[in-house]
Formats: sequence, structure tokens, C-alpha cells
Amino acid sequence: METFGSRLHRAMAERGPLCVGIDPHPALLTRWGLSDDLDGLTRFSQIAVDALGDRVAVVKPQSAFFERFGARGLGVLESIIRQLRGAGTLVLLDVKRGDIGSTVAAYADAYLDPSSPMYVDAVTASPFLGVNSLAPMFEAAGKHGGGVFVLALTSNPEGASVQRARGADGRTVAQTIIDEISQLNKGAEPLGSFGLVVGATIGPTGHDLSSVGGPLLAPGLGAQGGRAADLRTVFGNELGAVLPSYSREVLGAGPDPAALRAATDRVLADCRAALAAASQ
Repeated sequence: METFGSRLHRAMAERGPLCVGIDPHPALLTRWGLSDDLDGLTRFSQIAVDALGDRVAVVKPQSAFFERFGARGLGVLESIIRQLRGAGTLVLLDVKRGDIGSTVAAYADAYLDPSSPMYVDAVTASPFLGVNSLAPMFEAAGKHGGGVFVLALTSNPEGASVQRARGADGRTVAQTIIDEISQLNKGAEPLGSFGLVVGATIGPTGHDLSSVGGPLLAPGLGAQGGRAADLRTVFGNELGAVLPSYSREVLGAGPDPAALRAATDRVLADCRAALAAASQ
């Protein structure tokens, strides 16, 4: 079985280093001239999938914007997951789940087991009940060739009070998370399947990312204030593992499919230029 890390490495080489979020925010539905209801959600999602599904390495649906429409909204999410994977696109479901014991095991079954209708290539997860609380997710990912991106250093100002707090050994909470994920990726080639989420707007991290061995998801680019050129400031010599992520910067160009594709091509060119420094 091919690992998620291997599939991601190949997808980034073939389609370019870019993740695009599908976030059907009410304001975006309105901007597209769509109603803020199930019909608007369905049309928004289908346009985005048709325009982007065969162009980008990774698409990241934000589960909450589908969940707010209940079971039928989740049905739309299941449909676009199937379509994206059918188009050869890796699907990273942004759910940020975190819990303990049988509950986190149930989340793993929901998203990382191929028998589930919500099966995706990878998920985001919250480690703040302890990284080891996510062990069922890591185990399911390993068994089925999936991936897990764990929150480490996020862009929201509230996060620093937790993530930069120091433990008894002097390490920050974030560095402890980084070190534990690094252990999970030890020996993986060409890229580990367990990644970290590090915001593109945080500036120099003050943390050691050199041994992670897995992908570094960088949200916050575009409408949230981050620029592709900022990636070197945040990630330094680890640019080769960075997966830049845009959402509103691309989706704001809709609903015209050609405009969505043009926006995708533009941000991808920016990312390629910024990340090219990694090989110089």
C-alpha cells in the first residue's frame, strides 16, 4: 500500500505545491449570488469541484460549513469527496478533531477507514488532549495509507497562550508536538504521512522544524494576510516540505470557473516562486 506521504509527494511534484480550501462560508455564497441554503451549498461545491478538481494537488473542504446544513449538508460533502478523489485529487478534510479513547477511534473510523462514506486521504486533528490521545488516528492512517495533520503553531492570536507555554522540560507545547510527530515520521521516505499545521502569518516560529520528516501545511495565505513570500520567514530551510494553503483568495474569484482556474494558477505560480528558494 502506498503511503499518504508518498502520494502527497508525487501530487505536489505533478500538480504543484498547492492546497485549496473549499469553505462555503455564508459571505462567499452571497458573493457568488447563491442562497445560503442547501441548494446554494450544492451549487457552490459543484462549481468549485468542477473548476479545481483536476488542477491542484490537494483540496481541503472545511467540514463545519457542510455540517451546518445537517445530514443533507454532509451528503454534499460525501459527494464532493468522491468526485475529487475520482479526479485524482488528494482530499484533506479540515475537521480538527481531538478526543480520547473510543471517541477518537470513532473519528478515525469515520474519516480514515476506506469502508466509510466520508473516507478521505487525510484529516486535520487537535493534539491538545495530548498527542498520544490521537493514537487511534495515527494507527488507522498507517493501516490504510492515510495522513494526519496535527495543529502545532496556529495563526489565531489566542493560540499562543497554549502553544507557546513551556513544560517542565523547558520545551513549549508546540515543540513537544513537533518532536512527537517527528518520531512518527522517522525513516519515512520520500515524505512522512504525519504533518503539522503551522500558520503562514506567524513570522519566525522560534521552533525547530528540521526533523519533522512530514508535510507542513501552511494556511492563512491570501485573504487572511499571508503572502507566499512570507513562507521563507516562517519555515526557513524547511520550505521543501511546505504545502501552502489558500481558500478565499481563490474562491473569491468565483463563480466563473475560468476565473477560479486563473486565480489558482496565479497563486500556484506565487508558491512555486517562493518555494523554489528551497533548492537554491
